[in-house]
Amino acid sequence: MELGGLLLYGVSLVTFAGIFAIITLGLNLNWGMSGLFNVGIAGFFAVGAYVSSILTAPPSGGEHLGGFELPVPVGLVAAMVMAAAVAWAVGRVCLRLRSDYLAIATIGIAEILRLFARNEQSITGGAFGIKGIPRPFESMSRAWSEAAFMLLVLALMGAVYLFMERARVSPWGRVMRAIRDNETAAAAMGKNIEAFRLQAFVIGSSFMGLGGALTAHYLKVLTPEATEPLIATFLVWVMLIAGGSGNNKGAMLGALVVWLLWTATELVAGQMPIEWGVRIGYARMFLVGLLLVFVLQRFPGGLLPEQAPKLVDKQR
Repeated sequence: MELGGLLLYGVSLVTFAGIFAIITLGLNLNWGMSGLFNVGIAGFFAVGAYVSSILTAPPSGGEHLGGFELPVPVGLVAAMVMAAAVAWAVGRVCLRLRSDYLAIATIGIAEILRLFARNEQSITGGAFGIKGIPRPFESMSRAWSEAAFMLLVLALMGAVYLFMERARVSPWGRVMRAIRDNETAAAAMGKNIEAFRLQAFVIGSSFMGLGGALTAHYLKVLTPEATEPLIATFLVWVMLIAGGSGNNKGAMLGALVVWLLWTATELVAGQMPIEWGVRIGYARMFLVGLLLVFVLQRFPGGLLPEQAPKLVDKQR
């Protein structure tokens, strides 16, 4: 591979790692800080991706809803708002459930959203998807366009990280951890458990919608395959667990490490015989599972375990 191609590959790798870091931070708010077993990540990812694509894509000649050609920032904000609205509606019904029942409910709703996107061709383009999705900075040369979009993703990731850190050390964050660790005790202290859980669910899901929108704009085409649970749910959970649930830095580190491992198999596949290349998907799953087992054995809390926020001593 030439140097230029290698650099573009590295930029693409960092871009996707940044996008997955945003999604993993959203899951960290759901699970790591609040104890909400959300397995419907792919659904909120799809909502964000399709909403932003429909609002910003050019006219399709009736192939799907859209043609509004709104600015990309409007699409990103709308993706977060719509994902948050869907999460609010889901949360009002499902957050009374606990643990595995909540997981079953969220994954079921995510599949309903995905099947809707796959079959409602007049709205989402169905199996053909949405094409011609605009990407910021695409008027530049390819190298500069890719680098500029990477910097945009990293800037958004940094903003989400700073928000999450402020939330973690705030009184709101302490209440969320109290609910996660002992819901009965938190309720006895007068905290509205359902309201706090709903807030965390909505905010975390909005970040998942943002990740979906950024993915659609980066790829410039959106098909149902982009929202498969293997990538948009399973891989995100592995990233959070491997990096360190409850630790925002760990969530971002897990996204980088797991995505690096996942994409490295593509380079290996290119050097393999054709009859072995079709089996690379199984090798990917094996390697990710092996990494997860290794991390959990050596680092039960993840690569960067959760640390309690430092409390300020007011007597000083």
